Amino acid sequence: MGGVAEAGELVNEYARLVPVFVVALVAPLLVGLMPVRSRVPQVVLLILGGVLVGPVVLQLSDPKSVTLLSDLGMGFLFLLAGYELQPHLLREPTGRRAGLAWLTSLILGAVVVLAVVGTTTPGVIAAGSIALATTALGVLLPVLKDNGTLDSRLGRAVLVLGAFGELGPIVAMAVLLGTRSAGAATAILIAFALLAIAIAVVPSRLGGAWVSEQLERSEHGTGQSTLRLTVLLLVALLALADWLGFDAVLGAFVGGMVLRRWTRGNAEPLERKLESVGWGVFIPVFFVSSGMALDVQSLLERPLLPILFLAAMLVVRGGAVLLWLRRDLDRIELAQAALYSTTTLPVLVALTGLAVDDGALPPNVGAAIVGAGVLSVIILPFVAGRLSGRGAEQDFAPDGASETGCG
Repeated sequence: MGGVAEAGELVNEYARLVPVFVVALVAPLLVGLMPVRSRVPQVVLLILGGVLVGPVVLQLSDPKSVTLLSDLGMGFLFLLAGYELQPHLLREPTGRRAGLAWLTSLILGAVVVLAVVGTTTPGVIAAGSIALATTALGVLLPVLKDNGTLDSRLGRAVLVLGAFGELGPIVAMAVLLGTRSAGAATAILIAFALLAIAIAVVPSRLGGAWVSEQLERSEHGTGQSTLRLTVLLLVALLALADWLGFDAVLGAFVGGMVLRRWTRGNAEPLERKLESVGWGVFIPVFFVSSGMALDVQSLLERPLLPILFLAAMLVVRGGAVLLWLRRDLDRIELAQAALYSTTTLPVLVALTGLAVDDGALPPNVGAAIVGAGVLSVIILPFVAGRLSGRGAEQDFAPDGASETGCG
């Protein structure tokens, strides 16, 4: 029990998990010890901790040892991101301009790739432009919650920018990359969207008050019915998205939006449970695993390449935000929104993996793009937070220890 044969040796599977959860525990504690104005997002320490305990340095664990836990962590991360998104925000003027900002980023990204790489290969242009136009909403949510920004004008703008910067690349990946034709991929994507709408609407109309009463009756204690229903929804949509050939992120994000439609009245108990389970167990494993999978050797061989990609992301993604949201935010908020919207990593990891497997990107370029994403997570939220001086004005809880439990 607990071991598998590997290269003639018995590997203790549980021993491979120990360093991962040690990093998960130590990261928020270290954040709490930092000076308030110098605190970095917890996810930065989780990723760096993954590099430390992974195959490159201490060799205490590896991504394959935590694959399922990491995938569920990714699922919970984007489930919570989809849940936080309120659809009416997308229909407001700021939401519409955020959508135009993302489309502008995609076009600018294609121009930059064409100019820098000098290739007309559709796969390379598509992969490069999508990579330059992504936003890590799942990473930003705990940062915005813990510094008290999420419910502000800036927070709402970042929320819709992140929604387009998260969903847009996922849809573009499904249509432009992969083995299917664009038309077939679009048709399947529409079918998935219609099914998600049905899941969101039909159960509440068919079940009525009786189903709600039964769920509420066993919601707490050993029953935990609403939490189990949420996990079932998440896993089912992850499986469906994967079966249809889409990135699992799409299923998780849509699952969060469906859950928002399901929850009515007092949803705070369920939200606390989801954040406790997600951030207490699964989500840290995803970030540690991302650090363990980072191709550090390629980054060390060409250290300037990730910096160049980060600069390109700032021009492409941040520049489009500066262009389209200048009427919605003041100058400081606009600069913060541009920096936050350029922060990217989880979708970038999925995108580069797919593009490298399809031959659209060389492995060293894929590693450099992921390295740029890591730099964006380390640098940009920290700089954006310092612009407002908010960190100096309030001693917020360490990342991962806020009142909501998120992060």
